[in-house]
Amino acid sequence: MRYPAWKYLLILFVLVISTLYALPSLYPDEPAVQISGAKAGTQIDQSIIQKAEQILKSENIASHDNSFTNNAALLRLDSSEAQLKAKDALRRGLGDNYVVALNLAPTTPEWLQKIGAKPMKLGLDLRGGVHFLLEVDMDKAISQRMETSATDLRRQLRDNKIKFNSLSLNNNVITVQFANNSDRDEAGDFLRRNGNEYTQQAVATTEGSTLRLTYTDVRKQEIQSYAVNQNLTTLRNRINELGVAEALVQTQGSNRIVVELPGVQDTAEAKRVLGRTANLEFRLVSDLNDQHIDSYTGQLKDQAPPGTEAFAFQSLDSGRQLLLNRTRILTGERVQNASSGFSQDSGGAEVNITLDSSGGKLMSDATRNAVGKRMAVLFIENKQRISYVQDPETGAQTEVRTPYTESVVINAATIQAVLGSQFRITGLDSPQEAAELALMLRAGALAAPMYFVEERVIGPSLGQENIDKGVLSTQIGFLLVAIWMVVFFRLFGLIANFALVLNLAMILTVMSWLGASLTLPGIAGIVITIGMAVDANVLICERIREEMKWGASPKQAIVAGYDRAYNTIFDSNLTTFLVAFILFAIGTGPIKGFAITLMIGIVCSMFTAITVTRAIVQIIYGKKRNLKKLSI
Repeated sequence: MRYPAWKYLLILFVLVISTLYALPSLYPDEPAVQISGAKAGTQIDQSIIQKAEQILKSENIASHDNSFTNNAALLRLDSSEAQLKAKDALRRGLGDNYVVALNLAPTTPEWLQKIGAKPMKLGLDLRGGVHFLLEVDMDKAISQRMETSATDLRRQLRDNKIKFNSLSLNNNVITVQFANNSDRDEAGDFLRRNGNEYTQQAVATTEGSTLRLTYTDVRKQEIQSYAVNQNLTTLRNRINELGVAEALVQTQGSNRIVVELPGVQDTAEAKRVLGRTANLEFRLVSDLNDQHIDSYTGQLKDQAPPGTEAFAFQSLDSGRQLLLNRTRILTGERVQNASSGFSQDSGGAEVNITLDSSGGKLMSDATRNAVGKRMAVLFIENKQRISYVQDPETGAQTEVRTPYTESVVINAATIQAVLGSQFRITGLDSPQEAAELALMLRAGALAAPMYFVEERVIGPSLGQENIDKGVLSTQIGFLLVAIWMVVFFRLFGLIANFALVLNLAMILTVMSWLGASLTLPGIAGIVITIGMAVDANVLICERIREEMKWGASPKQAIVAGYDRAYNTIFDSNLTTFLVAFILFAIGTGPIKGFAITLMIGIVCSMFTAITVTRAIVQIIYGKKRNLKKLSI
């Protein structure tokens, strides 16, 4: 009955680690509201907490243990009702420069937090979570695509040597002016041969022949469907970048998307990142910039010349404007990869961008004849301005959301050489802003702006009473199994019960490390694991009894029982693990939650049911020389 010393050390190490990292699950989180800047570079200081406390005090809402967490203010509240009231009061009082979001504050002791111990996340059906309802701006999707089509159409007509006098876009209608009907008919035939996505209307004017183009109904439906699907994919990518576990992202109706974030999440960051369009446009600075921008004030002298637009620089202190060509070189949709870093020249924050092959060709073609000119990076963000209107009769305040677009120039640099698929953007205010911009570009551009229609906390889907009953039934089942093991197998049953407790602690620890969310199907997986772990010890104990009946000494029976039961236990657990892996690979939602819990439980039970119990039995019986009987 010799047992290696390294196995004792391994068991002791696992026991200590499992106990420490399972402890945080005993400390429930409490409701809180988190205040962060609307932009990544906004700094939160003590004055914001003081202002927030004054707002809550005026509304008779108590908060406690207010603190800073990752450049955000966290205000803890006593109940979920107070949390919702606090969120509404702070949003009205702080304005649009700050994001106020629901959150859950940990109550884990500081010494556990210092070693990285975190409570296991609970799924929506156990804890609930935050629910976002976002609406895709379909009108903006059509207008954005129409702008791209107008630019492409101008280039196509020129490349195919089709004569036209002018091309303009107004109210989603492309108007092409021709010198005569022959040129107009030639253009119409060309468009019909190449996709036929426009409804054509020929109009005779005093200036010549005119062709008005609008998207067909089929084309509009395709664009709207693409916008929703692309935004859905982008949201999933952004949630993956944020590290949110088992989030739900799905469509609702024709133009809305539902996002549900279970468990403990930084909802303020999620709300800011999910809602931002974060699109980029690369444009050349107009040759008329110096003529129309005042050199002293930096402001536009008069109206922008045709074919140009004036935009302000991102730095609010400068107040300067820049005149850019309306024609875009390319947009953020062509970005294949983006990473943040620091410039070796200036030491400031920068974003390194890699374009796809089409984007690299567009950039190369545009800059080939523009060396020595300046190219600007335009950051376009679609936002909502929230205001509150009071009903004169009831006195109730209604939230009104007004969408608007904010476009600012990040930087404007002189083109030193022909650019390709890789280049960098400098001039960002802070490393946080660079990291967030890179995250959104890396996750993909939104095909159309989205606006938050609803944000609320969703409770457990099956009700707290059913959850309590589920937990109670698990506890009763565990207790009955423990009693049965002690009654039938005495000391060996007590050893198996200890291994079972360690098994549960290991499952909680591993799930916490992996960031997996525990759901009701996951609890079912844990219950099955308990049964399988007990079954393994039952096989071992029965095998030891049989060996003793066949005349083996107690020590020989122990060694033979563990050795000969091992193959049976391993085979049965392996087949179950393979089935659980298949469920995890092809399943979704609750199926995945059940499968991952079962796989973790099987691995842990193989360790506890065989290695741990064997070590304890060795400690109890290994050094006894004249061993006559076993407590089994």
